[in-house]
Parts: sequence; structure tokens; C-alpha cells
Amino acid sequence: MARNTTLLCVPLVASSVEQMLSQMDQAKDAGADLVEIRLDHIQGFQPHQDLETLLKHGKLPALVTYRPKWEGGQYEGDEHERLNVLRLAMELGADYVDVELQVATDFISSISAKKPEKCKVIVSSHNYQITPSSDELSDLVARIQATGADIVKIATTATDITDVARMFQVMVHCQNILQVPIIGLVMGDRGIISRVLCPKYGGYLTFGTLEAGKESAPGQPTLKTLLDLYNIRQIGPDTKVFGIIGKPVGHSKGPILYNTTFKRVGFNGVYVHLLVDDLARFLNTYASPDFPGFSCTIPHKEAAVVCCDEVDPIAKSIGAVNTIVRRGSDGKLVGYNTDYHGAISAIEDGLRGSIANVNEANSPLDGKLFVVIGAGGAGKALAYGAKEKGAKVVIANRTFERARELANLVGAEAITLAELENFHPEEGMILANTTSIGMQPKIEETPVPKHALKSYALVFDAVYTPKNTRLLREAEESGAIPVSGVEMFLRQAKGQFEHFTGLPAPEDVMRDAVLSKM
Repeated sequence: MARNTTLLCVPLVASSVEQMLSQMDQAKDAGADLVEIRLDHIQGFQPHQDLETLLKHGKLPALVTYRPKWEGGQYEGDEHERLNVLRLAMELGADYVDVELQVATDFISSISAKKPEKCKVIVSSHNYQITPSSDELSDLVARIQATGADIVKIATTATDITDVARMFQVMVHCQNILQVPIIGLVMGDRGIISRVLCPKYGGYLTFGTLEAGKESAPGQPTLKTLLDLYNIRQIGPDTKVFGIIGKPVGHSKGPILYNTTFKRVGFNGVYVHLLVDDLARFLNTYASPDFPGFSCTIPHKEAAVVCCDEVDPIAKSIGAVNTIVRRGSDGKLVGYNTDYHGAISAIEDGLRGSIANVNEANSPLDGKLFVVIGAGGAGKALAYGAKEKGAKVVIANRTFERARELANLVGAEAITLAELENFHPEEGMILANTTSIGMQPKIEETPVPKHALKSYALVFDAVYTPKNTRLLREAEESGAIPVSGVEMFLRQAKGQFEHFTGLPAPEDVMRDAVLSKM
């Protein structure tokens, strides 16, 4: 695959010139194309001396920004002095200067005869509250163009992930119709895909920090994440976009698994985190063939059944969808559930490994008492799968009504989570936690106390961040076989990969990808 032309820029927000020079070296070694020198972060800034040092000794092309407080920066001094510093930066060899739309017309007219050939003026507009409508964004582009800008830069804020689609539309319009270079970014957790998919939509550059915590704007990923996790150099107009829909979603190891696998098998795809509030709105907005498939996690698995045009019979029986595929022939959304097979097969293998002379004809779950914690999408999948294998199923949930609802659906017994503490009608039971209790960052939480685990032969936890949860540690200490959610994650992903790509899943590659990062 050809490398795209989108530049990777590292923002330097150090408080001293020495630190900035050191960070510039690190940025070059890490694979950046240029750095943004944020002058407003330098303490005791000496314009001529500091700019000369930074621009003469820096090892990468430099974009100089001196952002005022009124546009989200640190500078609070005189405007005339601030703009003089940007003019000085141009004289001293800056490759780019960034000036705000509010002052751009006067600034550009003041340098008209003196602008160095190699220096490009980026005219920027920042909205820290919302992302305006498509018409308003188009008007903004026209206003920025009218100042005489070399490059248009618009940064807005996502209140919903669908806001990013409007930025993508404007970027494509700028590239294909206006033929104007544009930097279009949407800030915040719901806007992260704007930073990753920038090359797909022709963005001039995107920002990646040297390390987490050194962001110059909300939602910036690290340069390493862009290069190593998302393979951003290989993303282009034809790259297919997949992702994990959830809320929360940042913990998911899906991008590690899929992007590593896509790269290894030479598939032109990228897999991203999709922080989604309203599933129907998301699916209606990202409805092009460029978005051919999604994984679906908490809390959207049940809503996905309703949002899909067609649902596989097993997923329909379960009442939860974890895989959504856009059918190539007619664009219809088809829902599947690969959770139930992923989890049940992992539990069966855990039992088989512990039972001598097991009867391969029957499932080792046959006749066992199988307790499911949680009545959401994953709970439904586990309850359905266990019932199919001949287990007697009990649903335990914090809200008894939800437990009873699911129990009635699959022909099971319902109890509350509190009752589970003293629930041990027989030895050798199976316990499956399908809630997010114990997930990072709340790793010390557990759905059941240790003393309640003594009657279980095997304990499965769908949580896989961390790999070894408190529930699993205490289960093992109590004599039960622990089965990690990593196993379910890998097995359900194998089915998803085949639905997404039509290719056989390379199991060894997928397992290595996940286990090496756990």
C-alpha cells in the first residue's frame, strides 16, 4: 500500500526552549514529519533569542503557534506584540505559522510583500463547545479562504460522534472541489476518529503527542498510537473503516487485535474505537460502504437487534447482536452474535482440560448448574449458549426484574445478585460474569465475594481488562478453574473477522496480537 501524504505533527508544549529542542529530537526519532512549537507555553519567552535557537537548531520542519487565551491558548499579553512574534518567526525560517481567523486578514495583508517563499500561513478557527452544521462549516471555510490563507484549519468539538461526519464532508469538499489544503479535526473523546481517519479524507496534517498527558488539545492520541496501532501511514481513500461501538469503549483491545491482523494479512482496513451515545443515529450517519462492519459492546447489543435490517436467527433468539455487517449487494445491515460461541467454547475447553475421560459426544456443560451474572447482551448470549448445551441456567442480576425477564426468555431460574452470596445448591457449578464489574479502572471490584465461590468448578469472567481480574484470582484460590475473558474475546473476534473480511481468520496472528499487549 502506498504511503499517504498526510503529515504527522507533534505539538511541543514544554515550558523551556531546552525541553522543546530535546522533544524535537524525540519527535524526529519517533517518525514525525514536523513539530508545532507552542510559544505560548514557554516561560519567560525571549522572542528573538528563543525563536532563533528553536528554528536554527531544530531537526524537523516547524509550525509556529502563539495561541492567545481567547482562542484556547496561554498567551495573555498585547496582540500587536504577539503578531510581531509570528512575523519574526517567518523571517527566521519557520515553515508554517498559525494565525487565528479573527486577526488573519490584517496579519496576512501586513506580510503581503515580505512573506518568505517557503513559509505557509495556516489560518485557524477553534470551537471548544460544538461542531457547527455543514452549511456553517462551509461558510467558515469560505471566510478562512477569503483571508488569503495557504491552509485552512478548523477544530471543533464533538458532542456526539456523528458530528465528525460533517467535518469529513467538508474535508472532502475542500480537497475535491475547492482544492484547498485543510486540517479538519474534531476535539474530545467522541472526535478521536477525526484524528485517525484524517488521511482517508485528505487532511493536510494530524497531531500526535510524544506521550500521553502532553496534549495541546483534547483527544490527541500519541504519535506511537497513530503509527503503530492504527498504521496511519497506510490509511488512504479506499481504506475500509471498522470499529467497536460502545460506551465506554476506550478499554477495548479490538484495535490492537484487528489492526495488527489487517496489517499481517495485507487487508486495507482500519479498526477504531467508536464512542457512541445513540446507536441508530450513528448507523444512519455512517451509512456508506466505507464503513462495512462494526463490533458492538455494552450498552448497545440489544439495541443493535432493532437497528439491523436483518438479524441472524441465533442472534435473534439470544436478543443481542455483537457483530454488524453491511451487506455489499444492497447495503443492508445484518446482525450476528459471535459472543455465545466464543464464551461457551472457552468454558467447555476449560472443563475438558480438567476432566479425565470426558465424553466428547456431549458437552461438558450438559446437566451442570450454570450461573450467569448479568442480564444484558452478553448475559443473554451466555444463558442461551449454556441452555443449548444442556445446562440448567440461573440468572443473577442486581435488578431482579431484569433477571426474571431473561430467565423467562430462556427457561431459567432468576435470583438477585445479593442472593448469589449464599447460593450453593450443589457442588461443581459454573459461574459466568457478563457485567463490567472489575474492569479497568475499578480493578478491585468483584461481582461476588470470595466465600461465595467455593461451590464452583469453573469461573468465567467476560471482563478482559485486566486479563486476570479479582474474580478470577479469588476463584482460583477457591479451587475453581479460572477462564479469562481474553479467550471469549479472541474466539468471538475470529467469527467477526470472517464476517467483516470474507477471509479465514488467522488464529495464531490474532492470539499473538492480543497476548503480546496484555
